[in-house]
Amino acid sequence: MNKELLEALDLLEKEKNISKDTLLEAIENSLLTACKNHFGKADNVRVIINKDTCDFSVYAEKEVVEEVEDPLMQISLAEAKMMDVKYDLGDIVQIPIKSKEFGRIATQNAKNVILQKIREEERKVLYNDWYCKEKDVVTGIVQRYVGRNVSIDLGKIDAILPESEQVKGEVFRPTERIKLYILEVKDTPKGPRISVSRTHPDFVKRLFEAEVAEVKDGTVEIKAISREPGSRTKMAVWSNDPNVDPVGACVGLNGARVNTVVNELRGEKIDIINWDDNPAYLIENALSPAKVIYVAADEDAREAQVIVPDYQLSLAIGKEGQNARLAARLTGYKIDIKSETQARELGLFDELEYGEYEGGYEGEIDADVELEPMDESYEEPEDADYQEEPEGSV
Repeated sequence: MNKELLEALDLLEKEKNISKDTLLEAIENSLLTACKNHFGKADNVRVIINKDTCDFSVYAEKEVVEEVEDPLMQISLAEAKMMDVKYDLGDIVQIPIKSKEFGRIATQNAKNVILQKIREEERKVLYNDWYCKEKDVVTGIVQRYVGRNVSIDLGKIDAILPESEQVKGEVFRPTERIKLYILEVKDTPKGPRISVSRTHPDFVKRLFEAEVAEVKDGTVEIKAISREPGSRTKMAVWSNDPNVDPVGACVGLNGARVNTVVNELRGEKIDIINWDDNPAYLIENALSPAKVIYVAADEDAREAQVIVPDYQLSLAIGKEGQNARLAARLTGYKIDIKSETQARELGLFDELEYGEYEGGYEGEIDADVELEPMDESYEEPEDADYQEEPEGSV
C-alpha cells in the first residue's frame, strides 16, 4: 500500500473538495506524460492504479515479432520466450516501466500535469459553489477602494462592487461587513468572476425573504418591486393565506422586520402596499400615501387616468415626480395624474362617466409617467413627499 500517497489524496479531497477519482486520473495522465517525454511516445503505455491502496504500475505493451523494427512497440520472440515460454509471434507482452528511472524533465512535466489538474478542479468546484448562489444575497468584508470601485472579500474569492452598482452616497470602511446581491457568476480561466450589486430591486426582495418567515415559506408573495436606490422603494405584497396580513407580516411588530431591512439599506424608505389583481385598486394603493378620488385603467393601452383631490396632487406626484414614477414601474401602467379641478375643467368626469376607460389587469413594468404640467406660480412644498404616510411605509 502506498500509504503516503493515500494520505495526501485524502487530505486534498477534504481541504479542496476534489474527488479522489479525479486526483487518481490526474496521476495517471501525469505518468503517461512522463513516459511520452522519456521515450518519445506513449501510445502503448498503460497505467494501472488500485483505488483502494493507491499502488500503481506502468506497463509498455509490445508485440512479439521475429525481427524488431521499433523497439518501443515491439519485442523479439527470443526476449519474450525468456520472460515466459508461452509467448508466441503476434502476442502482446506487458513490459514493466520503472517510473524512478524517468529523467528530471519528465518528472517535472508529470508534476506540472498534476498541479494543473488540481488548479482546474479548484476553479470548477469554486464556480459550482458560487453559481448556486447566483441571484442570492451574501455577506462580504470590505477590503479597499480600487478607484471608485470597492474590493470585497467573500471568503475563498474576491468580488468587485462597481460604482454603477453602488447606492449614491454610500461610503464603506475597510473591514466593514456588508450584504450584497449576486448578479452573475462567470467562469473564466482565472477562476469565477462574481458581479455584485446593492442597487438591484431583487436585493430588497432577498432581504425580506431572509427577515420575514412568511415570505421565505411562500405564505406571503412579493409580487412587484420598484426602487430608486438610496431614496425609496415601493413593494406590492400578496398573501396566499386569508388569515395572514401580508403588509403586517412584512412590517413586523412595531416595525421590527422592515426596520432591519431599512437599516441594511442605510435609511432607504420602503412603502409596502397590498397587491390587487384589479389594476385600478393596485394603482390606488401604489400612489399611497396620496388619497385618490378615481382611477380608470385601460388594459389594452396600459394607461391609467388618476384623479386626486387638489390638495393631494403634489403628494401623489411626489418630490421630483418620484411617487408617481415608482407607482408606474410597480403597476406597469402609464399613469396620468390630474387634480379634481383640472379634471373638471377638461371634462374628464363626463368622459369617465360614459365609460371610455375600462378596468385592466397587471402587466409588464413600464417606467413612463405622464404628469399634468402645473401652474407656473405653483411651488411644491419641500416636505411634500414626507406628509403623513399609511401603515406599511417606513
